[in-house]
Amino acid sequence: MVKGLLTTNKHITTIKEVMAEEAQAILKFIENLNQEIAQIIEMILECNGRVIVTGVGKSGIIGRKITATLASTGTPSLFLHPAEGLHGDLGMVTNSDIVLALSNSGESEEVISIIPSIKRIGAKLIAFVGNANSTLANKADHILCIGKVKEACPLGLTPTSSTTLMLTLGDAIAIALLKARNFTSENFAVFHPGGSLGRRLLLTVSTIIDITKKNPTSIKTNTVKDVIFNMTESGLGATSIIDHTGKLVGIITDGDIRRALTKGNKFIELSIEDLYNENPTTIKPTSLAVEALNIMEDLKINVLPVVNDQNEPIAMIHLHDITKLGF
Repeated sequence: MVKGLLTTNKHITTIKEVMAEEAQAILKFIENLNQEIAQIIEMILECNGRVIVTGVGKSGIIGRKITATLASTGTPSLFLHPAEGLHGDLGMVTNSDIVLALSNSGESEEVISIIPSIKRIGAKLIAFVGNANSTLANKADHILCIGKVKEACPLGLTPTSSTTLMLTLGDAIAIALLKARNFTSENFAVFHPGGSLGRRLLLTVSTIIDITKKNPTSIKTNTVKDVIFNMTESGLGATSIIDHTGKLVGIITDGDIRRALTKGNKFIELSIEDLYNENPTTIKPTSLAVEALNIMEDLKINVLPVVNDQNEPIAMIHLHDITKLGF
């Protein structure tokens, strides 16, 4: 038992040491930031083409992540594997593009081999390196140098702190570009239409009512009996109350009916004007579905009338209509 506990503590100590080492590399780089990175961001903002990211090995893996982050935050970006580039994929590069080449040593053979073609095409080249005096850096238009970084690996061989710093810096550049472009959540949604994220950012109330097609309404002069039949038929447990012009004036829910029952057997003879809520919360069809969900959760209600600009009920949505869509 003691041996197991000692082993566990040793593992935790190692994890803390590695994370502290990598965090220290980031903090040290922050202290030495210079104007070069600001110039690179301005160059990307002025670029009429794409950011073509390239790299091999661990740098290539980090490059793919940077590519994805740039593309999803408003900066058109593609990943070019340098080995594939040597066999035709350099055709994706144009003279309007910027090539961001990652190599900690700055001497990766595959990356160095595609530089002549990049230069001939006319694309700008940014070297993302650890050695400012490397071959890649010497051939680049701009240098993004992380310097000599102490790896968290005790052997000093496995890229750890250096790749973490590259990834963090790539994220920081992408976010700086996002802010400079005034990139909004609506823009983000266009690039992320799939999954729950896309649904939260894009799905509107009108989409839900197109699916459900339910709009139970009762005129305020109807009897309680008529209202109960209407609510039962819709299956929503509520009905919008309208006046003779079709305007929304209230809502009755099954909860209102249950409370009326406590008044005795004569509740069926009551006027619905004695029962309905005269100040119902509503929503417009153009509102986001997630906004409707938030309203219902905050007010602890299950249904929400949907009204047009004339305050006429055009639908009613239920909490389950939204949750079934994966929110």
